Amino acid sequence: MRGRTSTVVNRAVLGGVGVALVLAGSWLAATDRHLADRLPSWWPTAGTGTVLLDEDGLTRLRAEGWWTPAVMAAAIGLTVLFALFSVARFGRGPTRHLALPSPRCTVRPQALAEALTARTAALPGIARSHARVLPRRGRRLDLDLRVWLEPDTSPDAVLPALRAVTAEAGTAAAPYTAHTRVRLSAASHRMPRVR
Repeated sequence: MRGRTSTVVNRAVLGGVGVALVLAGSWLAATDRHLADRLPSWWPTAGTGTVLLDEDGLTRLRAEGWWTPAVMAAAIGLTVLFALFSVARFGRGPTRHLALPSPRCTVRPQALAEALTARTAALPGIARSHARVLPRRGRRLDLDLRVWLEPDTSPDAVLPALRAVTAEAGTAAAPYTAHTRVRLSAASHRMPRVR
């Protein structure tokens, strides 16, 4: 549902900007001397050498008590609105949902990473794990798996199980191609401190 709202907002913003640009372009084109003769009588025209807001009009507006706060509030509001829109657009990463082979089925990369983390942490000999799933262009997924081994556990003892889990994750991510990178670390021996 959130994706539909985002799409509606995007289209509304683009439509509003498009309408504003068309209106501004129409007004600029209509004030050209060659087109002024063909316009209807009710169409506002600008005289030769005139501006939209002359110096006297600007001085009158600045003398009003509401003018400066209104301009400042509008500028601050538009700046905050555009900043929030930009952060929302670019802070999400390349893809929000991964499409699955079944119709209208998607999964979040974060959900896939959490499942991979839980599945890996449940393996014998592994103290804890952390997974990241990064969608790339062209239906490719980078699976970064960080694994901390329990003390006195050799990497050879856990590698077959890790291969099976990463193969399972690659199958679950179909139609994407999964490229896995596993980093193994040893969990430190925690010695109780005596004070």
